[in-house]
Amino acid sequence: MKQANANGKSILVPGTLLVVDDETGIRKLLRHKLSREGYRCKEAATAEKALEVLATNSIDLVILDIKMPDKSGTELLPEIKMGYPDTAVVMATVISKVSVATQCLKQGADDYICKPFDLDEVTLSIQRALEKRSLQLKIKEYQQYLEDKVEEQTLEIRKLFLGAIEALASALEAKDRYTGGHSRRVTEIALALGTELGLSAKDMEDLRWGSLLHDVGKIAVDPRIQNKPDSLTSEEYEQLMTHTHVGADIVRPVVNESITEIIEHHHDHYDGYGVHQVVAGTDIPLGARILAVADAYDALTSDRPYRTAMSREEALDEIKRCMRTQFDPVIVNVFLGMMSGKSKERARPYRARNAVTTKLNVD
Repeated sequence: MKQANANGKSILVPGTLLVVDDETGIRKLLRHKLSREGYRCKEAATAEKALEVLATNSIDLVILDIKMPDKSGTELLPEIKMGYPDTAVVMATVISKVSVATQCLKQGADDYICKPFDLDEVTLSIQRALEKRSLQLKIKEYQQYLEDKVEEQTLEIRKLFLGAIEALASALEAKDRYTGGHSRRVTEIALALGTELGLSAKDMEDLRWGSLLHDVGKIAVDPRIQNKPDSLTSEEYEQLMTHTHVGADIVRPVVNESITEIIEHHHDHYDGYGVHQVVAGTDIPLGARILAVADAYDALTSDRPYRTAMSREEALDEIKRCMRTQFDPVIVNVFLGMMSGKSKERARPYRARNAVTTKLNVD
């Protein structure tokens, strides 16, 4: 963990980790490696012992084996997240159980590591999970701070805090030469689309923040998956897509529901066949449908580890090809007109209907 010293400089403050595994050799291996990295380590061979350690110690992160004899890690995970919500959890699994670990991510785990362990990858996973935990704790501190302040101060504080989250998102992008500046470019495109569609000032502000923060959840995604030079496996793609839910969870305490929904649904497909999708068509929030087109265009026209950038014309053809399946056809047509310089005068705002959300049975 990092904090500022008396001179305002960042210093490393080791966190306290709990290694939960029924195999003594694995616990000793991890403890030896992580102690050398500066972490304080505790051990537990069973779920019951793990809960005892958590009850009597301040634990920053738990490394939790999925397969244990008395109670599995998947059964223990909800108890830890319920009783100790500020504690990060990294699941440990054999390679054949990656799908189980991915499911654990949806239930609140922060990351997973595979057996046999690559100890350097274990260290990176723990660093990522603790960075995410640090951000979540700052958000909680912000919530507490708001409760102690008068209402007229809230707006300015909120802007400052959202700015901090935006800075984090920009910093994450800056580490990757493929995504630097992506969120700002996407925001410019999305706002231009919002203007063409006649969105209200409030909806434009929600769209702006949703676009700026849409990828903040990638803090919890393995960089090896994000930067893989060839096609992702179905499990890797599923893990990558968890960034929409993680990002929504990160910002939920400090933004309105509209912004949260934009982030959570920006990879939903118009036809309803996105990953674990539960809404379709115009039941997908309008801001998310706008962001989907803007996000796709910038991604298509930027270099990626697995391909070079498409030309402007190729990207527009691809978006046109995917209208009615991946993208809202109304938004695509407005986007194509805007990009061709033939956007017409706005007659009336385009709004999502206020129907009850349609639930789909998506495998």
